[in-house]
Amino acid sequence: MRRAQLSLSAVEAGVGVLLVFAVTTGFVLGSPAVAGDAQLDAYATDLGAVLANDAPRHGDATRLTEVTRSPSGFERESTALAERINRVLPENLMYRVETAHGTIGYPRPDGVAYGTARHATPYGTVTIWVWYA
Repeated sequence: MRRAQLSLSAVEAGVGVLLVFAVTTGFVLGSPAVAGDAQLDAYATDLGAVLANDAPRHGDATRLTEVTRSPSGFERESTALAERINRVLPENLMYRVETAHGTIGYPRPDGVAYGTARHATPYGTVTIWVWYA
């Protein structure tokens, strides 16, 4: 009984085509966006926990509840919130806190590793990003 054999040069050509296809696909699709960093995620989560338990300057709820309650609450508490964040975070970190009524902090640059955390309040969700300066 005779068996057919595939020539070695045909196998090599097939592997070469697959390799070229893989490299080309990598260039076309590019690299994925920089994802979150575990340490930065921990900073963001810890910052959210501190702010979620902080008493606001006005009102009887937490600081995060006040900035999500209304636009006037955001305006009233945003400066104090920014000052509190600056005291809590290490100096080498930048931050952005986003609510439905406004944003506190800095624009997050593209291409940097960042950490993120979301905290729910009775009036909406607060999203926190932190990254190295």
